[in-house]
Amino acid sequence: MAETLRVCALYPDLMNIYADRGNLLLLQRRCAWRGIGFELTASGLGEPLDGDGADLFYIGGGQDRDQRLCAFDLAEVKREGLHAAAERGAAVLAVCGGYQLLGRSYELGDETLPGVGLVDLHTVRSDAPRLIGNIAIEVNLGERAGGVRVLAGFENHGGRTHLGPAAQPLGRVLKGHGNNGEDGFEGIRQRNVIGTYMHGPLLPKNAWLADWLIATALGRDAPLPPLDDAFEAAAHVEARRAAGA
Repeated sequence: MAETLRVCALYPDLMNIYADRGNLLLLQRRCAWRGIGFELTASGLGEPLDGDGADLFYIGGGQDRDQRLCAFDLAEVKREGLHAAAERGAAVLAVCGGYQLLGRSYELGDETLPGVGLVDLHTVRSDAPRLIGNIAIEVNLGERAGGVRVLAGFENHGGRTHLGPAAQPLGRVLKGHGNNGEDGFEGIRQRNVIGTYMHGPLLPKNAWLADWLIATALGRDAPLPPLDDAFEAAAHVEARRAAGA
């Protein structure tokens, strides 16, 4: 039987701005080109999350109103399932608003939204100008990902995210703002859980990260077979150029 990557998108109807649905499309295409099956399911508001139901869980960004709805649903309905998935080693990719909801809380004006508590971070909405622009960061996801690599994308967030003392950032900012515009770090990585402010979408500009997620979610120890990535490489180079890296 052919191998199949099972992906669960959380709140795809609400948490999908900045074209981040393109991340799912790239995962599907790169699986298809390698003869790997691809199964996409969704989990919306009020629907319990089966922690064993997927190999990779994805949550994008949304408007404040929608993010508020999803925050309470994550904390009250999906918390147990998402924690179980991460504990068994499933991959999790959360972008922008989804990244903020992975942590302990998100202070939005006078209201504090609950986080799902999957990673050690908290976010505060700032009255200062939004952190906007092209961004490039240096990351190291291990030898299977090729060692030290560059991720390039776009950020647009009013929240300032602060990692806890034991938390590991996804990478070091080369150009751009990152988590809060002050500490020089961007995103978070905890085992196979990745959160980031980089979108636009992220994976088409960084196909190597898509491959790392696929291989990790499938439990492969070796890198995936290479593809003809001329277009993907050009997109990555252009994203880095736009960021000035």
